[in-house]
Amino acid sequence: MEKEHIVKSFDSELNELTHIIAQMGGLAEDQLANAIKALVRRDADLAAQVIVQDARIDELELEADDQALRLLALRQPKAVDLRAVLTSLKTATELERIGDYAKNVAKRTATVVAAPPVGGAAGSLGRMASVVQGMISNVLDAYINRDAAKAEDVRARDAEVDQLHTSLFRELVTYMMEDPRNITACTHLLFIAKNIERIGDHATNIAEYVLFLVAGKLPSDDRLKGDLSSSTLIHPEDAQK
Repeated sequence: MEKEHIVKSFDSELNELTHIIAQMGGLAEDQLANAIKALVRRDADLAAQVIVQDARIDELELEADDQALRLLALRQPKAVDLRAVLTSLKTATELERIGDYAKNVAKRTATVVAAPPVGGAAGSLGRMASVVQGMISNVLDAYINRDAAKAEDVRARDAEVDQLHTSLFRELVTYMMEDPRNITACTHLLFIAKNIERIGDHATNIAEYVLFLVAGKLPSDDRLKGDLSSSTLIHPEDAQK
């Protein structure tokens, strides 16, 4: 009976940790959605709200850390139980970073909205962010339900985000070449695009932790990468095509 009680206590405490992670994930997902909404709608007030609300994700990360360390110290879990605690600990860190990147998007949005709109750049960023939001939602489902297939799908979509980032990079550089007055706004938009791409990377990291949780090992194959922005050079004549 005592052993059964210990098992139930551990399960209850692990469920509490999972609940904290789910809260963090929901907030991080909302943060990105609102940051992009502020950018597309040119809403500086909404961007300011995103910046302020990031503090709640930081608070939840500390709660998750405390709960995970408590489980490790007092319960000394093994095998799949140990993997569950470690996965939660790592996932909390990734979600905190996602919240930070969403906050960075909001900070730059406050500057972007003060300048004239740049072509269809905001719409392109919105489409890229939509893919990343789907990744966050799916990887949270994968984490909660221990769903390896959904985690694999999230991991595969990282290449699509990289390709969208490369395309957006080219688009923004073209706007800058066509009109030097766009340079300041486009520079901020380039950073926003990179922040969104990095959020996709962190969602992919969580997907790999879920695979570790389910299978007991991290994926052995390299991620498919499609981001060529760092090596993309556009000749001025090409910008007119």
